[in-house]
Amino acid sequence: MIVLSRLQALPLLEARKQGRDAAVTSLDLNRTQSEVRLEAAGVVFPDGRRLSWQEIEEIEQGEGVCFAVTEAGIEKIQFFSPARNRFYSLLSTELAPTMLLSGFPMHRIKGIDPQEDTQRKIRTIAPIIGRVLDVCTGLGYTAIAAAETAARVTTIELDPTVLEVARRNPWSQALFENPRITQIVGDASERIEEFEDAAFARIFHDPPTFSLAGELYSGAFYRQLFRVLARGGRLFHYIGDLESASGSSVAKGAARRLQDAGFTKVARRPEAFGLVAYK
Repeated sequence: MIVLSRLQALPLLEARKQGRDAAVTSLDLNRTQSEVRLEAAGVVFPDGRRLSWQEIEEIEQGEGVCFAVTEAGIEKIQFFSPARNRFYSLLSTELAPTMLLSGFPMHRIKGIDPQEDTQRKIRTIAPIIGRVLDVCTGLGYTAIAAAETAARVTTIELDPTVLEVARRNPWSQALFENPRITQIVGDASERIEEFEDAAFARIFHDPPTFSLAGELYSGAFYRQLFRVLARGGRLFHYIGDLESASGSSVAKGAARRLQDAGFTKVARRPEAFGLVAYK
């Protein structure tokens, strides 16, 4: 899998300008570095695939758009979901990419990268042990990180289009390859009813904004989260910037409903943009 963005195209164009016959860049969005051969007509990758300079320039002009290199050339990693009436795309950053949902990034990217964003969530309810539930898979970064120490991770994603984006993201491959991760496609508010009581030691609840998924902020759903969480377990609930007007309002309501659902303690974790609830 070769995936490029503007950040990876720039070293190739600079090397061409300098008259060099090779350049080093990343072919997997900053995970590793590879040497690429430069020719008059374009570039030759280590696996023999080629792109013209016109295609490299198109990638460079694509701002943060990520492009998959295929046998036929390049294609933008972006999809429209008719089922949800939403547009998803993969957006490059200095490290791991994020996903745009109708233009809004699904990870924090201002002054922080998606991997550190994920680690801050992980640290709020560490140690990550036993069985883990991850509500709203997205690119799978939380599920992948949790699976490093958890016995098993079950992750639920509503829209299969999201997983199509993840399949093309080099940073998401463990989501599909790690045998400790089980994927479920469906509505979390319905699928959660299938789990046994006290089934999970840890839960990550990372829903879209309240305006897009209000049912995942409801008292009814919180009661289900409480039911499937084991005694002594911990829940991390992503909210958004707790210091913003909207984030503060959503957090206040969420904390009240979590306590009404039975959680004994709900603590603010502003460094991770969320709440931690204890059972």
